[in-house]
Amino acid sequence: MFDEELDEYDVLVVGSGAGGMSAALAASLRGLSVAVVEKADRFGGTSALSGGGIWVPNNLYLNDAGLRDSPEQARAYMQATVGDRVPTSRRDRYLLEGPEMLREFHEQTRWMRWRYVRGYPDYFPEAEGGLAEGRQVEPLVLDAGDLGSLRTEMRPRLIDTKGMVITVSDFHDLVMVGRTWAGRMRAARVMGKAIASKLTRSEYLATGQALVGRLRLALADRSVPFFLSTPLKELIAEDEAGGKRVTGIRCERDGAEITLTARRGVVLAAGGFGRSQEMRERYLPAPTDAAWTISPAEQTGDAIEAGLAIGANVDLMDRVWGQPSALLPVPGGPAMPMILLAERAAPGTLIVNGAGERYANESVPYDVLYDAMYAGNRPDSATIPSWLVFDQRAKDRYMLLGMLPRQKFPQQWLENGFVRRAESLAALATEISVPPEALGRTVSRFNVLAAAGKDEDFHRGDSAYDRYYGDPRLPNPNLAPLEKPPYHAVAIYPCDLSTKGGLAVDDDARVLDDGGRPIEGLYATGNCSASVMGTTYVGPGATLGPAMVFGYTAVKHIASASAPSLS
Repeated sequence: MFDEELDEYDVLVVGSGAGGMSAALAASLRGLSVAVVEKADRFGGTSALSGGGIWVPNNLYLNDAGLRDSPEQARAYMQATVGDRVPTSRRDRYLLEGPEMLREFHEQTRWMRWRYVRGYPDYFPEAEGGLAEGRQVEPLVLDAGDLGSLRTEMRPRLIDTKGMVITVSDFHDLVMVGRTWAGRMRAARVMGKAIASKLTRSEYLATGQALVGRLRLALADRSVPFFLSTPLKELIAEDEAGGKRVTGIRCERDGAEITLTARRGVVLAAGGFGRSQEMRERYLPAPTDAAWTISPAEQTGDAIEAGLAIGANVDLMDRVWGQPSALLPVPGGPAMPMILLAERAAPGTLIVNGAGERYANESVPYDVLYDAMYAGNRPDSATIPSWLVFDQRAKDRYMLLGMLPRQKFPQQWLENGFVRRAESLAALATEISVPPEALGRTVSRFNVLAAAGKDEDFHRGDSAYDRYYGDPRLPNPNLAPLEKPPYHAVAIYPCDLSTKGGLAVDDDARVLDDGGRPIEGLYATGNCSASVMGTTYVGPGATLGPAMVFGYTAVKHIASASAPSLS
């Protein structure tokens, strides 16, 4: 939707992911005129590709579910995990306004509805204030028919789920379909719903698709205009006493430059720079590759560069939302990151470096393993790539690489080398170019630890987070020996969900200049801003939660007396 007649709004939002649409919704609910400007021809950004959950402590959905949480616990947890890398006042603002945002959206719209994902732990549940029960909420499943013609404007999922609707809660049980009755019952329900949808020709959306769909419907109810296929070119800034003030943006549409004026403020929510090889090499640790991200092709750091061009400061630019993944070959196109989440927790699996040695707890939160991959990457023991190694018993028991237990890997994967397979560990070592003797010693040591149920080397299975995707039928849900041939290996790379650093912002999400002063009229949220989570990933949904909350916070400030309208 594009209104050719209007070129002035109270608020302009650049980016149509969860952060941008939350900002637009907050603006509209406050009676401000607002428009969303999106570079891509589809709305949703990285949010549409995500799990869709958000980590917002002490919110109404958690309270209704009976979770024992408190602002004091959440504050203690963020201090223990994020620490002083982010000012206390900014962390506290997030914890204060997150619950407020969810309640306002619940009460003021008919679409924004969530449910507690019971049992998905905080990523450091043993830290002070951490909860083994977790704090994540996920959007309710959405009937795609409610979107009408807007359905074709939504960014699709990376993987076609063949009509199956799988929520975060579903996935936890499904990975144990070969081991537990809960897994089998969940699989039966998912398949039953898929068959019913096919018979009725209906479609339902979960995870990130449900999130961006619900936000889009809430904005459609309020007739908020969207400018798709309209990339940002630059910010319009005026000099004034003490600094600059942003008054609008220049963007491109159908090959022509257009200028849009923001009477009250511009909110940048256009994502990170994961797809810019130049920016990755400028800021991220080496090696790095634009193919190692799940973020959309349009995420090339435009908003960050536009801010830098007018004197904005940046922070955390060397950080990403790390997600170690396999790189799945795609016929006729670049390889696609395949997230390895439950695989790393599955018994009968381990990860080795180029020297054939373990170097970390395989089941840790993904960003912790990402950091370990870079910390340990040396010429004599390369961890980029690393190798996920598993035996046939693990393959028969668990869902690995998206394949059901006992389901054969596609022959194409064996032929193109995505999956390596051999009848002995020595032969597998040759396949993956690691020393056979070293791999043999590593597996022998691991098997002794697994048989005893205690990983004395790296403490795998000690944390409630490790155990979440583990096998509840085993004494240690994350440990089992590798003993049954053939043996398999898959290369792992330090991929990411998106970059994590960006424009430096204050507690109100105002962008700061290189002197630490706010640039009037300019705000940022999501992955084009420096994350409130600092160098840490505190729990599931710690990406989308802050994106939404600080989009909301930005608009609250814009609507306040401290952000007067331009004359």
